Amino acid sequence: METRSTRWKKRGLRWAVFAGSLFLEMLIMLALLQRKLIYAPDANPVELSEAISVCELTQDVRLDVAPGIKLCGWHSRCSSQEQASKRLVILFPGKAGNRLKRVSLLEQYHRLSCDTLIFDYRGYGGSAGSPAESDISNDSLKVWEFAVEKLGYEPSQIVCSGQSLGGGVATRLVWELSQRGTPPAGLILTATFSSLADAARVHYPWLPVKALLVEKYPSAERIGEVSCPLLIIHGKQDRIVPFELGLRLFEAAPDEVQGVRKTFVELPQAGHNDILHVAAEEVLDAKRSFLEQLSDD
Repeated sequence: METRSTRWKKRGLRWAVFAGSLFLEMLIMLALLQRKLIYAPDANPVELSEAISVCELTQDVRLDVAPGIKLCGWHSRCSSQEQASKRLVILFPGKAGNRLKRVSLLEQYHRLSCDTLIFDYRGYGGSAGSPAESDISNDSLKVWEFAVEKLGYEPSQIVCSGQSLGGGVATRLVWELSQRGTPPAGLILTATFSSLADAARVHYPWLPVKALLVEKYPSAERIGEVSCPLLIIHGKQDRIVPFELGLRLFEAAPDEVQGVRKTFVELPQAGHNDILHVAAEEVLDAKRSFLEQLSDD
């Protein structure tokens, strides 16, 4: 005869199996849908005329990166003079929107006498395809080659700049260029992470994110081999990519490269998406100071 204790054990076992199955199904769903969480593209094509403040200095550019895949972007000059600036900043944006949302960054670099180049990732801003880390990384190398071979900038004139997710893209690109012996003049990272797994763990502490993630962006593992000067900017109030992750990335970088010490700029009042609203002048001054230290030989 079945006792009450036995019935309770069987009932508990059934609930445990049910809960375990539900958790497993959720893990599988998150693994399959993770790119939907990581990337938030605005796929709508962008008209240059919409970028009112910079449109007269900017031209549309297109880049074939794979069969049937063309990226859309802008090359923007800081001056209306025919001669290009001595400095080009290649911008790698964050996860959301498209290049139209980065006009304020173009304006800021124009104030610093820098030309800019920005391409939307696959699936963003009229660019074909769908975003994935491996494709974005391969595309970033083609963007670099476009800047050097088509636009005519020397590697020593180029600074790579990444914001949030784009910091992972920029770090990987500069790491690969450093392995080749052709690093850029500098690397500027804003509100970015030590790795995507570290950032995901903050928001999903109950999940085995390292095992689940297909996209990795392990910047802290790469930045120690980056052979150009580094500037990292991070808001102390950042709740999306916590300040500590930016600091962890900074600590993993070489102390000094090419006679320039690495620099970390803490913005006490800034969060993740409001840096240029809360601390525009602080950021401008930090970038100006950094750029003045770089060689453009």
